[in-house]
Amino acid sequence: MADLRLIFSAMYLFMLPILFFSKTYVCLNLYNPFHDFKAVTEVHDLLPNYGLPRGLLPDNVESYTLSPSGSFSIQLTNPCYVHFDRLVYFDKEIKGKLSYGGVHEVSGIQAKKLFLWVYVSAIEVSKDEDGMIEFFVGPLSEKLPAKQFEDIPVCKSKAVGTRSSLEYM
Repeated sequence: MADLRLIFSAMYLFMLPILFFSKTYVCLNLYNPFHDFKAVTEVHDLLPNYGLPRGLLPDNVESYTLSPSGSFSIQLTNPCYVHFDRLVYFDKEIKGKLSYGGVHEVSGIQAKKLFLWVYVSAIEVSKDEDGMIEFFVGPLSEKLPAKQFEDIPVCKSKAVGTRSSLEYM
């Protein structure tokens, strides 16, 4: 009997680090210490719990995961374009790190600036309480009115435009 306990103890000590350091699980933590806990299944409804507007993401979200550390992955049904003040491209997968009032380490979002597509690296609610959302492209940033992001935008599969006007389908 003592040998059996010794074997189980050794197996427990061997398996504990494997379970602890394993990245084969998906964890969804919807608790925000700044708000009351409520079950959220739609990512657009989760964003206001973090002080962000619902319309930062397009309407074609298929699924998402969110870890306790704030790291997330969002799957869209297909890549697409949305027009805010600028034309924005959303890749099929968007990743980043969510925290109250911001998203950092973003990948999968690009904005058109003049004739160039630039990668959005972070999004933050302006600390000046001026009703603006600040978008970062590396060390540079641009503020846009948060009102633009209140409604969930419709995602379009194609973007066609000229210098003077922009149409998207």
